[in-house]
Amino acid sequence: MPRTSFAAAAAEVARRDRVMAELMRRTGKFRLPPPTTGHFAALAESILYQQLAGAAAAAIHRRFVALFGGELTPQAVLRVPEERLRGVGLSGSKAVSIRDLAAKVVDGTVPLEEIERRSDDEIVTRLSVVRGIGRWTAEMFLIFQLRRLDVWPVDDYGVRQGYALAYKLKELPKPKELQQEGERFRPYRTVPAWYCWQAVHESRAKPAGRA
Repeated sequence: MPRTSFAAAAAEVARRDRVMAELMRRTGKFRLPPPTTGHFAALAESILYQQLAGAAAAAIHRRFVALFGGELTPQAVLRVPEERLRGVGLSGSKAVSIRDLAAKVVDGTVPLEEIERRSDDEIVTRLSVVRGIGRWTAEMFLIFQLRRLDVWPVDDYGVRQGYALAYKLKELPKPKELQQEGERFRPYRTVPAWYCWQAVHESRAKPAGRA
């Protein structure tokens, strides 16, 4: 079955929901840029960036990647002692998590070489056995690395906040409520999720005092 284009998926979401259609009109075309790194490097970066400010995380990430001379592979990570990982700024828990990811890729628990053939649910299940990777990280991997079209990250604060802004809700929807709201967008739930993030960006860009 051929994959639906991003444009066709966005058009279908707009057809189903007037609020989303208007948000699309204001904020522009739906887009997910192609990934710039391999799957293992993307997951390692996700672990590294957790609970760190952007500039600090970026500096540590540059030093981490430099350890491997451009060849960031699971095998290369496993050859580097944990002390060297900590020496470039990784916390003990993140060093252990990245090494756990590498070990599970090598032993096949996380089958990155063939992961495109797996379902979204199986990918989330497989990734979630890695220390430091939970459902949210797996969902971000599905959206931004694999560019899957039917991901609805209801635990993401930005999606909840953006949904409340778009639909003029007084309170943020709870994850369970948002899960139900997303049903009408299947199988293109990534599109409204992405536009919920755009609603947050739009709100932040408004001049102070304007509704």
